[in-house]
Amino acid sequence: MAYQRPTLAQLRQQALQDVLNGGIPNVVAVLRFSVLYVLCMVLAGLANLHYGYLDWIARQAVPWTATGIFLEGWAALKGKTRQAATAASGSVTFVASGTDVIPPGTTVQITGGLSATTTADSVTANGSTVAACTMGATGAAGNLAVGAVATLGSPVPGVQSVGVVSAPFTGGADIETDDSLRNRMLDAFAEGGQNGAADDYEGWALDVPGVTRVWVNPLGFGAGTVVVYIMLDNAEAANGGFPQGTDGTASKDPRYVTASGDQLTVADAIYAVRPVTALVIVCAPVAQPVNFTISSLGSNNTSATQALITDALADMFTRLSSPGGTIYPNQWNEAIAALGLSQFNVSSPSGPVTGVNAGAMPTLGTVQCSA
Repeated sequence: MAYQRPTLAQLRQQALQDVLNGGIPNVVAVLRFSVLYVLCMVLAGLANLHYGYLDWIARQAVPWTATGIFLEGWAALKGKTRQAATAASGSVTFVASGTDVIPPGTTVQITGGLSATTTADSVTANGSTVAACTMGATGAAGNLAVGAVATLGSPVPGVQSVGVVSAPFTGGADIETDDSLRNRMLDAFAEGGQNGAADDYEGWALDVPGVTRVWVNPLGFGAGTVVVYIMLDNAEAANGGFPQGTDGTASKDPRYVTASGDQLTVADAIYAVRPVTALVIVCAPVAQPVNFTISSLGSNNTSATQALITDALADMFTRLSSPGGTIYPNQWNEAIAALGLSQFNVSSPSGPVTGVNAGAMPTLGTVQCSA
């Protein structure tokens, strides 16, 4: 049975009762503003702090409740480290005259108080110059869509100071939360040793910063192969969470086409820990949009309700969809019903939706609502 920690009120009452029960001779009552009363309150408060410290020690003493650096210490016993925050990168375009370029190291201010730095000489052609940039700070807040206003931090001859983001900034991810690290750590403790099981490949991929969802298809491309599908829901939010790059293997594996982008990052990470003969191919799932037609909303057919329905369906696909997997009518009905609508009818799709092949993953398409 768990120890029942006394509350502060109980500690105060206990201190007063101890005084009245013979703690101090001839004391039969304690006035509220007397010295004895104040001392009892102070002692009870100190005891409460001690109980709180002991509670904190107890939480850090076991892996399933540990936090912060203590959680990282427990995770390190299973080879799990907290995923570091990463900085987003993309491109900005400015109007330019002649062949003038923006040099590397130039600061670019972007709408929203963000600051990026150019990483190489810009490429100038046809009256504009395109510069590759990396955000100065890490985090998912640096992921930006095309069209955001960009301003040069210092003037560059022949280049207008105001431009736009021409290629989305992606790849930015926040430092891993305690909950996420704890889940990966507990999975590692539950699995025991690593021997190349499907769960091991999933864990190796999830150890890569930015990766949030993983599916493993043993023998997916034939004997000796392991196909790993990945999603980066935060780092690649601008692209629906889908990794940006080409499918393939690690740079050190000559037996198949070498991957690029996000896929290469994961493939290289798995290559170092995989069973030596396994041909690991890291792939992006292929989006298979599913369009919804929802009717009979009645008076609930408002823009706010439509937005809630869209968010609920998007969350359902994130939680339940997988490459080659199936989404069933009861699942999307439950997602919409959880909004508390008095009535609705999903007329399309009318039946289960399954990925057309092993790599196709059902995703949310358009949502049309009517009264």
